[in-house]
Amino acid sequence: MTKKFTPILLGSDINVYGMARSFNEAYGIKVKALADVQLAATRYSKIVDVELHHGFSGDPTFMDVMRKKMEEYKSHKEPVILIACGDGYAELLAKHKEELSKVFIVPYIDYDLLEVLISKEGFYKTAEKYGLPYPKTKIITMADYQAENYLTIPFDYPVELKPEDPVSWLKCQFEGRKKTFTIHDEAELADIVTKIYTHGYKADLILQDFIPGDDSNMRTLNAYVDKNHQVKMMCLGHPLLEDPTPQSIGNYMTILPAYDEKLYEQVQAFLEKLNYTGMANFDIKYDVRDDQYKFFEINLRQGRSSFYVTLNGYNLAKWYIDDYVEDVLKDRETVYGNKLKSKYKLWMGVPVKIFKEYASTNDAKKTAEELIHEGRYGTTVFYDKDRNFKRWLLMKYMFHNYYARYKKYFQVNKGQYFDDKIEALSRKANSDK
Repeated sequence: MTKKFTPILLGSDINVYGMARSFNEAYGIKVKALADVQLAATRYSKIVDVELHHGFSGDPTFMDVMRKKMEEYKSHKEPVILIACGDGYAELLAKHKEELSKVFIVPYIDYDLLEVLISKEGFYKTAEKYGLPYPKTKIITMADYQAENYLTIPFDYPVELKPEDPVSWLKCQFEGRKKTFTIHDEAELADIVTKIYTHGYKADLILQDFIPGDDSNMRTLNAYVDKNHQVKMMCLGHPLLEDPTPQSIGNYMTILPAYDEKLYEQVQAFLEKLNYTGMANFDIKYDVRDDQYKFFEINLRQGRSSFYVTLNGYNLAKWYIDDYVEDVLKDRETVYGNKLKSKYKLWMGVPVKIFKEYASTNDAKKTAEELIHEGRYGTTVFYDKDRNFKRWLLMKYMFHNYYARYKKYFQVNKGQYFDDKIEALSRKANSDK
């Protein structure tokens, strides 16, 4: 029989709902969440109770609220575990870990390591140190922009441009602003960098070699590392479609399970050398030019679309509880996702019709369509044990909105820029074998 415990989730987005659903599926419980604002994914839910505190997503309000919660729970008989569902909350938990740990279980890395990894520059330096492949990268600073010496780049166009500081980026607004930019020539680079640095953004920019290929070349990997810094679970996903909305580019909308021993070995070695703790989520892309997977970033918590892990039999909530409440992970062998395609379930964040229309045609899509035909797929937000008319209507409305988004923003020829080059490389690789 499982020991009793109390989880508290931080946030109110789809990641929170996925974790709440994981707890409900595994233990049959309703969970509490603390958040700054109420987002749609957790609205009208019977499995998660969202308690709102304006300004909770930052200091000093975060700790003002948490100190009151420490008073409330200091004599609580059951262990209380805090689980962040966004980068900001993961950062706050790490920053205040020492104080919060007097009352709560805080399964996160120390703040000094977080400061290194949460920065893309810091992550790439760490990846370099431990042999984790990443795209060729150039850092652009405000000083580089002012000195007009940033246009000489060490790789060919097109290139990817993204902000180093996602928090400052939220405050930078201009027409054409996106989460990331794909830039095709020097004039476009100068135009975008000028817009960014003349609209309030002061932090560094990350300029990277563009890895050819569409969404189906992406991979996402979630891992759980126990309190003894040993990797206990890794589950690889193969995204087949992303959100095309400028503010949400990079958010995965359909994920097929996958398996790759080499990737698992690389990630396990990396995390254990770092003495990592808790959930980690990696964004990765396969580069046909050198037959390597390149790592873009690490999220210091489960990803927003990570319910695909629970959907495929590796319940996200259970790893925390087995580790910190039951204390049964230390002697357990590492789980490496599932090799058996007969066990796969497809995770969907959009209606089936959108996936079929917009996902690139390839073998992975054919596999996904077979799973859909067999009914072996699921979503995060449509949960049979959390059905009521208001929630069902809101979730249907949320999914329906994607039709307009894809019609407006999706480029039919997205990722085709390198088709001829990819085909040539593939032919060469085959002839060399």
